[in-house]
Amino acid sequence: MTPESTQKLVDKSVAGVGERQYHVGLAPGEVGTVALLPGDPFRVPMVAEFLTDVKDVAHKREHRTMTGMYKGRLITATSTGMGCPSTAIAVEELARVGVTSFIRVGSSAALQPGIVPGDLLVSEGSLRNDGTTAAYVHPGYPAIPDLGIAATLADVAREIAGDERGVFSGINATDDAFYAEGPEWISELNRMGILNVEMESSAMYVVARLRGLRAGMICACSSNLVDGASLYDKANERLKDGWMASIEAALETAVRLEL
Repeated sequence: MTPESTQKLVDKSVAGVGERQYHVGLAPGEVGTVALLPGDPFRVPMVAEFLTDVKDVAHKREHRTMTGMYKGRLITATSTGMGCPSTAIAVEELARVGVTSFIRVGSSAALQPGIVPGDLLVSEGSLRNDGTTAAYVHPGYPAIPDLGIAATLADVAREIAGDERGVFSGINATDDAFYAEGPEWISELNRMGILNVEMESSAMYVVARLRGLRAGMICACSSNLVDGASLYDKANERLKDGWMASIEAALETAVRLEL
């Protein structure tokens, strides 16, 4: 490689900084310092139900963003899409426009018995079974949330849940391939005491740590892979109520910690 060609290489760590971001479509000044991250763009309006002065800011690809006020704080809600690649992009670009704390609110499958759809699952760390974080860090690098956010999410979730739903905290797994999660893998995760499995948190945690940011996750249980509760079972209101409870817990955590 000649010196002339080297000078033409793009450095993605600085490209686009201070500008409207290519994938999420956001610019500095359009977001607050804390973002709730559902996976599904159609669940961003569910966050907005808790907010006032709501603005529909941007929607590019799988990344939809709305903002609004909650108890005096500007809240941003941006969908990540499914999986670690799009989640890493969302966190990187949101950080470039001013977000410093991230709370994932989503769905997750339980891996321990006794957890039912609609229960709340708070992450204490993620088993990195994904390819995206391998591009960022050493295989032994841990994917862990901000401890203050994780502890506050658990406390607030228990207050909100009362006797209506269970609240569980533990280590989750982050997988890349939804339909490759066969019985042997599910059994292995269960044997290791893994609480639940989803597809985004490890990327959020690793990118946040590398960029000096804070992150946490609270999910609603959508199915139980060891108790036979499948995503393909008839949808019920308890799961939707669980989503709303997870959002409320995330918002209250943002307020208490002044994120």
